[in-house]
Amino acid sequence: MRNKKLSFFQTILPILFLGILIIYGMVLRPKVFHQPSFPLEVVFMLAAFFAIIELLIFGYEWTDIQKSIIHKLSKGFPAILILFAIGVIIGTWIVSGTIPMLIYFGINLINPSYIYILAFFIPIIFSMLTGTSWGSIGTIGVVIIGVAAVIDANLGITAGAIVGGAFFGDKLSPLSDTTNIAAMATEVDLYDHIQSMMVTTLPSAVIAAIIYFILGFIYPPTISKVDAQQVDVTLNAIASIFNFNIWLLVPPLIVLLGSIKKIATLPTLLTSSFSAAAIALLFQPYSSADIMATIHKGFEVKMAYWAQSLPDNIHILFNRGGLYELNEAIIFSIMVFVFIGTIDLIDAMPSIVDRTFGFIKTRSSIIISSLFATAFTNGITSNQSATSFIIGDAFAKRYDENGISRKVLSRSIEDYGTMFESLVPWHATAIFLTTTLGVSYGQYWNWQLLSLINLIIAPTLAILGKGCFYKNNNKNDR
Repeated sequence: MRNKKLSFFQTILPILFLGILIIYGMVLRPKVFHQPSFPLEVVFMLAAFFAIIELLIFGYEWTDIQKSIIHKLSKGFPAILILFAIGVIIGTWIVSGTIPMLIYFGINLINPSYIYILAFFIPIIFSMLTGTSWGSIGTIGVVIIGVAAVIDANLGITAGAIVGGAFFGDKLSPLSDTTNIAAMATEVDLYDHIQSMMVTTLPSAVIAAIIYFILGFIYPPTISKVDAQQVDVTLNAIASIFNFNIWLLVPPLIVLLGSIKKIATLPTLLTSSFSAAAIALLFQPYSSADIMATIHKGFEVKMAYWAQSLPDNIHILFNRGGLYELNEAIIFSIMVFVFIGTIDLIDAMPSIVDRTFGFIKTRSSIIISSLFATAFTNGITSNQSATSFIIGDAFAKRYDENGISRKVLSRSIEDYGTMFESLVPWHATAIFLTTTLGVSYGQYWNWQLLSLINLIIAPTLAILGKGCFYKNNNKNDR
């Protein structure tokens, strides 16, 4: 029980401490002092410890603090189970041959005459079915940029298209960790979140696709044919360790059907995983022990003991999955829940929102405020998961009070968070992109059309009141 009313400064002190840890540990250390960044889960653990000590000093009982933490953890536990399931499904989809088959035929779809539009669409497929934009960029993206270099296409346009497609597919995938965390942080059903994301990202994707198609005629490659030798090595390697047939499409079809019928996410994912494991036993040359090992700690290419001298990109593509695939995201989520559960006892985040945005009364302004707060937080933390929890906790009450659906909040967190990352030159995502694709930030950022267009569409829809799922009983205007 609270023994004294805390001042505004005392209320926000844990947030200030967290901010100091983030700025020093994740911005100054790597950028100024050239030292390793602090692990984000440790940052939130230390911030939680600070908050607990502060509350104890000011007269709060440990039992009340513990109840608040447990309450927050209980709300997030179903989503944590989903993160475990995602790791399992990634592994089983690989060992079954599902993901390898999609990659194999996806690579074959690359046509030099339509390099930019294909560079956009192919990563969409890969990211939607794997749930990872970075994985899509680091695998098929590398292949596409290599083809673009061979045919002398514009590498900046190609890279921008790859990144946009990968992020679009990631945001609409029920397998994506950031998509699940955004839904988790705002207490929104996963499929409702994905539906809401479609409102802003689909129009952005359509416009981007049209522009990429036109750019193919404005900046055409100078070479019309590709030396297939550079991709044949990868294709032959994939074909040597997996067997392909139509049954391998069953696992993703189960996920698709579950999404359409809005079946609970966890049973859908587990059913898809079980079917993939059964398919692996029936059609792939891997033993039951290999499949169990895949479920446990992920697939490893070395299981294909008969294949020799496989290229490095095969290991990048397929050494993934298992219960421990998303262990960092799971541990991080728990630490965030402990921190937020503690400061929930003193209404820290709502106090900051009320003090910062208290003058804002209209629904559109509240949505736009959450957009810009998300961009600022992600730019500082360089971490979308942290941003999701911070902004979700800060704005949830404000959205509820003004009759705005929380799925608009979850969408906004991704619109100006995940979709914004590649446009921030110091962000970990931008650094990964430039390193992986071998294209500088200056070359690609203005061609990352999906995010640029999305940055316009998201606030525009808020101003117009379109696709905002407003509740009719609210007195405030748009």
